[in-house]
Amino acid sequence: MNIEDFRDYCLSLDNDVIEKTPFGKFVARYDSILVFYTVGHMFCVVDIDNFNSVNVKAAPDEIDRIKLAYSSVSKPLNLSERHWIQLDFNGDIPDSEIYRLVKNSFDTVRKQHAPKIKK
Repeated sequence: MNIEDFRDYCLSLDNDVIEKTPFGKFVARYDSILVFYTVGHMFCVVDIDNFNSVNVKAAPDEIDRIKLAYSSVSKPLNLSERHWIQLDFNGDIPDSEIYRLVKNSFDTVRKQHAPKIKK
């Protein structure tokens, strides 16, 4: 997996997906942290300069399942361990599963934060 293909995948999930590097304004060394958003909320975080892992949002029970199934998981980068998990590339998690979990993260955030239409 490479950063270009990964970025293209994240942006292809929907026309409203945007990318930003928001943390550099707080600490210069975080300039390389790329965040993908849907409906104004983060669903995926990667380090462009150190493209070894991705942080995704997941339900707590899903996080437990992932931890039991794979050894290539870590604590998320400065995010809630209850709702986020870091998936390490080049480990025992297949790329297809990583892409599925990114899509699941996108769907979860979209469902939680999409504007409600009143009837």
